[in-house]
Amino acid sequence: MIVAALALAGIFISLYLTLYKLGVIGELSCTIGSCETVNTSKWSRFLGLPVAAWGLLFYLDVFLIALAGTFARFEEEPAISYVLAGEAAVGVLFSAWLTYLELSVIHAVCIWCVTSAIIVTLILLVSIADLRDMLAISGARTTEAGS
Repeated sequence: MIVAALALAGIFISLYLTLYKLGVIGELSCTIGSCETVNTSKWSRFLGLPVAAWGLLFYLDVFLIALAGTFARFEEEPAISYVLAGEAAVGVLFSAWLTYLELSVIHAVCIWCVTSAIIVTLILLVSIADLRDMLAISGARTTEAGS
């Protein structure tokens, strides 16, 4: 449930930034950094969609997969943990690329973007810990069955 809660926070942030990019919200509330500079740069779109919209899709997907992992059917199945860890790894790499662009190309930092990068990193760390636990439980069951 920790991953789902983190993804929910990411949903709110990316929804806020997407609504800004689409013109629904007139001004970003950004106490630290230059959010508008980042979100109006040419780098704020990826494959025709706002980067924030990609984040929204990512966090919605992670949220739904994390919720599915709470169903009794998947309780002892490591597949959900593998998927979450894999998706989070891709999310961290994408966030690292975006952070590089902020620092080296745009020369401005968006606190909302940094917060999202921290959230996806936490999702990765929690997912890896969960995967390790799942594999340990699975290994223990395999050892018991072989005895």
